[in-house]
Amino acid sequence: MLYVVATPIGNLKDLSHRAIKVLKGVDLILAEDTRTSQVLLKAYGIETPMKSFHLFNERKREAEVMEMLRGGKRMALISDAGTPGICDPGAGLIRRCREEGVKVEVVPGPCAAIAALSLYGSKERFQFIGFLAKKEGELKQQLIDILHYPGLSVAYESPHHLMKTLGLMKKVAPEAKIFVARELTKRYEETVEGTAEELMAHFGDKILGEFVLVFKGKERPFEEDPRKLVEELEKRFGISGKEALVVAAKLLGRPKRELYRDFMG
Repeated sequence: MLYVVATPIGNLKDLSHRAIKVLKGVDLILAEDTRTSQVLLKAYGIETPMKSFHLFNERKREAEVMEMLRGGKRMALISDAGTPGICDPGAGLIRRCREEGVKVEVVPGPCAAIAALSLYGSKERFQFIGFLAKKEGELKQQLIDILHYPGLSVAYESPHHLMKTLGLMKKVAPEAKIFVARELTKRYEETVEGTAEELMAHFGDKILGEFVLVFKGKERPFEEDPRKLVEELEKRFGISGKEALVVAAKLLGRPKRELYRDFMG
């Protein structure tokens, strides 16, 4: 049996009673960083043995863990903060358990993306992006998808790359408002909404903590004239006409060849 256990994203008091019971009762806890998790376990008097299970060793350790699970061991998977399997190590292990018939049970709890959406307040549909890309080309593609999505887009961003993301947003969508939630559930929790330029001025050089960004897309994203959409993509994102055509076809849900024929005709 594998338990997927959500842990606090900041405030240690957010660990549920059920999570405490599970963590005390399993044979082993798989932790992203045993040093970080030790602080939480110590706070609740949890003395269950831990073993590291992180990005750099999960593939190597997976076979060993699966053998133990098949042998009847009960384990809990936790990340440094939040819900495992979402932008954290463990997704592969969870899928393999399902494929091999090992029971997986979730102990739900804190999730930064959902917490930020709660603070934003909306009934709209949303998509979860995960961490925004570090490379500019990949980030541009993400922002294209975000700005043309008919609803909200939720993304994680690190303090080291926040200004780069805001700088690109300032170029491609200077009028767009972004909702930012910083240091959720912690002492210096903060929420602020504004354009990229306004947010850059607000944060200045003091960019600390973990960030969740909520973007609002277009209400009717795919009703643009194809030619105008291609022109807009070229102008805003600085991509070639060929690249813009490919992206436009994807956004409009039309075959690339069909769109190309229309342009050539």
